[in-house]
Amino acid sequence: MTGNLYHGQAGLPFSSALRIYEPLEAFPEEQQEALREAGSRGGSRAAVENAELLASLGRITRPGGDPFPTGATDLVRVLAAPRPDNALPAAPTADAGTSGAGHPDGLLYCPSQLVLRAGLAANALMEGIHGPLAQLLIPEEQRDKHQERIDDVRAHAGLGRVHTRASTWGIPFSWFCLFQESDPTDVVESEGHIVTVRIRATIGEALERVRYAVAHLALAAPDLDMLEDLTQLTEWLELFHPESVVELDYGAVADKVYPDESPMDVRLGIECLAEGDMTGAAAAYRRLASRWIPIRQLARAS
Repeated sequence: MTGNLYHGQAGLPFSSALRIYEPLEAFPEEQQEALREAGSRGGSRAAVENAELLASLGRITRPGGDPFPTGATDLVRVLAAPRPDNALPAAPTADAGTSGAGHPDGLLYCPSQLVLRAGLAANALMEGIHGPLAQLLIPEEQRDKHQERIDDVRAHAGLGRVHTRASTWGIPFSWFCLFQESDPTDVVESEGHIVTVRIRATIGEALERVRYAVAHLALAAPDLDMLEDLTQLTEWLELFHPESVVELDYGAVADKVYPDESPMDVRLGIECLAEGDMTGAAAAYRRLASRWIPIRQLARAS
C-alpha cells in the first residue's frame, strides 16, 4: 500500500498506538451523530494522521503556555467492519456502508479523545521522575483549566473508556500478545520508506490470546513484570463492545523493524516458559531485545 508521509514526521520521537474501533451503537447517543458524520466524510487515514500531528505541533508552539487540546474538535479514525469471512479491507471505501457484519453503517469508530488522553498523560508525567520539570513546563493554572475541560467532556459524552493507548520509543511487548503474524496487516509506504504498519484482530481474538498468555505466565513466571501489563491489558479490552476491532499502529518505528516477528517471538517465549523450556524462552527474549532495545536507547540519545 502506498500513502503520504505525514507532514513534519521526520525528527519526532517514534510513537506507536494501540487502538480500539467500536460499532456506532457502543457510543452514547449524543456522540453518534458526530461519529456518523466523520464516517460519511470518508477522508483518508493519512489526512487524519496529518491533522492530529499538525494540531499537536501547533499546541506546543502557541503562545500563552497552554499545551493542552481545547476539545473544539475531535478527530475520528474509521475502519470498515470485519466481513463475515473475517477479511478486513485495507481501508473504508465508498461502498463501505454495505460491507459490515451486523452494523447499520458497516463502520467501526475510534475517537481520538485528545482532551481526556492529554490529561492522563500530564498526570502520569507529574507522578513520574520528571515531575518537578513537568510542573515548570506546564503551569498549575493550565493544568486546572484542562481539568475543567476533562470534567466537561466526561459530563457530556459519558466517556469511561479510553480507546487509544500510546507508546513512544518502542512497542510494549505485552501488546504483541494480542496479534499473530497471520492477522490482517497494512504496510503503508512512501518514497522508499515504510510510513507505518497496522495489524488488526477482532477483540474476541485479542482477548483469547491475552487470557492464554496470562494463564500460562501466572503459573510459569508469576513474578514477571509482563504479567501485570497483560492483566491490565485484559481489563482494558473487556471494557469494549464484543464486535470491536483492535489495531496496533507501529508508526514511524516500522521503518526500523519491519518485517517484524515480535508477535511470534512473544508467543513462543510464553509457550516455552509454560513448558519449562528456559533455553527457548531466553532465545525468544534475545531476539526481541536485539530488535527493540536499540530503538528504546534512542530516547536517551543526544
